[in-house]
Amino acid sequence: MGIYGALSTAVSGLRAQSHALENISGNIANSQTTGYKRIETSFSDMIADAPVKQQVAGAVAAQSRGTNGEQGDIKAVTNETFIALNSNGFFVVEPKNGTTDGVPTFAGSNYYTRRGDFEIDKDGLLVNGAGYYLKGLPVDTKTGNVSGAVPDVIRLSNAFLPAQQTTRINYQANLPQLPKNASYDATVKGSELMNTVDYAAPATTIGTAGLDGSAAMDTIVNAGDMVTVKASTGTAVVFEFFDGAAGAYAGANTGIDIRTVPPVSIDAALADMQTKFRALGGTGAESATIGLSGGQISVTLGANKTATLGATSAGGVLGLPATGSPDATPAPVLPRLSTIPASSNSQFLADSVPGGSITTYAKNGAPAVVVLQWAKVDSAASGVGHADTWNLYYMSDSTATGSATMWTQAGGDYTFGPDGSMSPSIPTTTITGLTVNGVNVGNVELQHGNGGMSQQADVNGKVSTSTLNQNGYGAGEFVSVGISDNGRVVATYSNGERIDMAQVVTAQFNAVNQLKRMDGGVFAATSESGEPMLDTTGNGILGGSLEASNSDISDEFTKLIITQQAYAAGTKIVSTANDMLQQALSMIR
Repeated sequence: MGIYGALSTAVSGLRAQSHALENISGNIANSQTTGYKRIETSFSDMIADAPVKQQVAGAVAAQSRGTNGEQGDIKAVTNETFIALNSNGFFVVEPKNGTTDGVPTFAGSNYYTRRGDFEIDKDGLLVNGAGYYLKGLPVDTKTGNVSGAVPDVIRLSNAFLPAQQTTRINYQANLPQLPKNASYDATVKGSELMNTVDYAAPATTIGTAGLDGSAAMDTIVNAGDMVTVKASTGTAVVFEFFDGAAGAYAGANTGIDIRTVPPVSIDAALADMQTKFRALGGTGAESATIGLSGGQISVTLGANKTATLGATSAGGVLGLPATGSPDATPAPVLPRLSTIPASSNSQFLADSVPGGSITTYAKNGAPAVVVLQWAKVDSAASGVGHADTWNLYYMSDSTATGSATMWTQAGGDYTFGPDGSMSPSIPTTTITGLTVNGVNVGNVELQHGNGGMSQQADVNGKVSTSTLNQNGYGAGEFVSVGISDNGRVVATYSNGERIDMAQVVTAQFNAVNQLKRMDGGVFAATSESGEPMLDTTGNGILGGSLEASNSDISDEFTKLIITQQAYAAGTKIVSTANDMLQQALSMIR
């Protein structure tokens, strides 16, 4: 081949360097193009068939090599619909193929791009700067789950968001082992409890009605009569009535003077009994009262809400049973109150601690503020058969008066064991027909979860709420849209709700550099690239970000210098071969 071969090889080199120069030029031109993937040039030698000892270096061929798998720099931007990919995937996009009645139409073809500068157009579609529309899968706005399997152009609606009725309240909290409410008195055992008896009957009465406190005590008892009164957590006190006019009391019991001259009134005798019972009856009787109420003798334990009262007589005195000893069993389990009347509101607030509040919504979007209040109704300290027990109430009518219901119980007893956990566990309970101030929310599931409610010691004696939210909302107007880091297209409304509208789909390829490059930074799948593998999880998607070109100008300038020198050297070969040919032709002249 000789000179002609050298000339042909030099021309192939010039052609290859021209191809490289074209790629370098394009890379530099697109150094600021969003999501652009530079093209490298690969050179391969072309060897003519010849014996081993006559082989030559051969010509050269230039081929383009993609860098589709090499990521460009990712930068943060303020536009919430701009997205980037921190993975080897591609956004699935599609160009419009026409317009019908002013609305874009699509053929259903899929293309792939790294260019994520998507913005909302007038039709509510997300389109990037190259005119390609983002595709994804719809999301069920009620459940938040992706529906469908075939990506389609994402269409957003700025329609009014209808209200969603509250059907679930998530509530988790720690209740203090010792609630320090307004009724709590560190010196009075059980003062922290809500004594439900106080809301029904104000006192325990004994004897027959119609007594007059100014009448003489000896009109209802005789000297020598005995009455025993005992608090279940205290000491029995045996009262023995005697005639003080005949001399001082010399018996072994607690004497109560009922002399006739001058006469001792019923009020005075009962007051004497009260003073002595408080002094001698132990801790259960420290705030006890003995007196007349409605014409009957009334005996109560006052502020003591954990004990019960027992009273007997030696022979049916004052209408008491003629038994040997008063009741000394542990305090009975008090009855539960399903409702609290407005007339008892002050007492209830003093006996309970706040549990937080939350706004719920009726079916028509009407708000209803649910105010929660916890009352401890029993304590393990009361003795055998008792446990730390709480009741939860919500304010059902803040305008109630008199005997009308103001507070309503939510669920049943919340009982806690020694370790502070619920026993039995109550992961969920239902508030049936939740109605607040006339707004009917309906049945609401109160979800505590496993271990969501506890009773641990708290120095402040207050309820510590860790979770309190609900799933309803009022109606709202469309405000804006953004794309989150997990690829969810999220619409924001005037009521503060953020609703997932669609899921951005990404695609990956086994042979990513075998994709066919097209205008606008998009690629088409080929038989060499393989079929796309779709990902609906949103992995790698970064909201509020853009991927820059992976073309580096400094590298491209370095390659430009090398290419220029190689091209110049190739031209020298052509001129040298030409001179040699001229000399060869001159030999025959």
